[in-house]
Amino acid sequence: MSDTTLAEKSKVKTETNPRVDAAAREKLITARVGLLLKAPFFGNLATRLVLTNADDWCGTAATEGRHFYYNSEFVNRLSLRECEFLFGHEVLHVVYDHMGRRGDREPRLWNIADDYCVNADLIEHKVGERITKVPILFNTKYIGKSAEEVYDDLYENADKMDIDKLMEQLLDEHLDDDGEEEGEGEGKDGDKKGNGRPRLSKEERKKIRDEIKEAVLAAAEAAGTGNVPGNIKRMIKDLTAPVVNWRELLQQQIQSIIKNDFSFTRPSRRSWHMDAILPGMKNAQTIDVVVAIDTSGSISENDLKIFLSEVKGIMDMYDDYRVHIITWDTEVYNPQDYTPDSAEDITSYEPGGGGGTDPHCVWKYLQENEIEPKKLIMFTDFCFFGWSPEQVHDYCDTIWVIKGNPTAEPEFGIWAHYEESKKGH
Repeated sequence: MSDTTLAEKSKVKTETNPRVDAAAREKLITARVGLLLKAPFFGNLATRLVLTNADDWCGTAATEGRHFYYNSEFVNRLSLRECEFLFGHEVLHVVYDHMGRRGDREPRLWNIADDYCVNADLIEHKVGERITKVPILFNTKYIGKSAEEVYDDLYENADKMDIDKLMEQLLDEHLDDDGEEEGEGEGKDGDKKGNGRPRLSKEERKKIRDEIKEAVLAAAEAAGTGNVPGNIKRMIKDLTAPVVNWRELLQQQIQSIIKNDFSFTRPSRRSWHMDAILPGMKNAQTIDVVVAIDTSGSISENDLKIFLSEVKGIMDMYDDYRVHIITWDTEVYNPQDYTPDSAEDITSYEPGGGGGTDPHCVWKYLQENEIEPKKLIMFTDFCFFGWSPEQVHDYCDTIWVIKGNPTAEPEFGIWAHYEESKKGH
């Protein structure tokens, strides 16, 4: 978005009227106190931003993660509640790292998507009061959506939109530093170039992102779980939860079968000096697992091939194994057993099904056939309807490998998200 367009919202000028600026600062300080009381997560993050007058280059507001840049005339046109909304808008831009997530996307559409995403979150969670002094971007269909999801929708419909008109509805100045060459800017607080618009080096931007991550976690803890929006909770979980590769998860869990299987027939030598006899670990252990593949959704033949190749590779590490493979949709198809002596290769398994989805059929099949595996591996998109986990959760240890549903969190067992070359959650 151009500086000229922002200047049309509030006049950009070379000199600031001290009285106007003092009134604006007092209003902003009061608004931050209001946020601390009514929306503590946002208030905690807003108070760490240094209030910085930007009348000489900014028509509304902006932030790079350390400063809250503002146009004093614009702030004075807003109510206190609208100033709270403005703070929330800047806070969410840095919390969501919108500057760092753009990648090679079209810059104007990305900035529009960012504002749609942020404004929808603020309006949904009633942070401050929606600004009406200037038009802003809001559409109910984008509530709960990420900037990437909004961008994809905008990109698909770009030929039907007036991009320039949408750009005029951006609430703030997005400091994405387009056109900055490597090495430009010293990356220090208060560094400015050209018309006073702050510029930061890549190294300084990385430092700020790290600072923001710590600040987000601290603000969420101070605010309490009930005062943190759902999108932020999911983001915090991603920041704090270890990332698990589905391949590593499978290997670790299959290895744990041996580590957790003990027998009193071969006592451990470590117990010889003790009164009690500790169980010894079996050396010749059969790896017994069931692999259940969901054929009702988004799992392709290539996904299946990669997945089964990984299972085979893990099994080949052991002298003895039994892998019982089934496919399912609303019922189970083509059950096959594979052992080291099998003539057929695991990767040659032929899937069946392709209709609706009822995961209960897997556990029903196991119970009816008296199959109690050491591990049940469910390869699925986890798009279930009428799912009753309480009916099956205690039958056997379950590992979920989930394809194409990044927000899915099974109610029991452990899980990782399937990606061919990247790590999942």
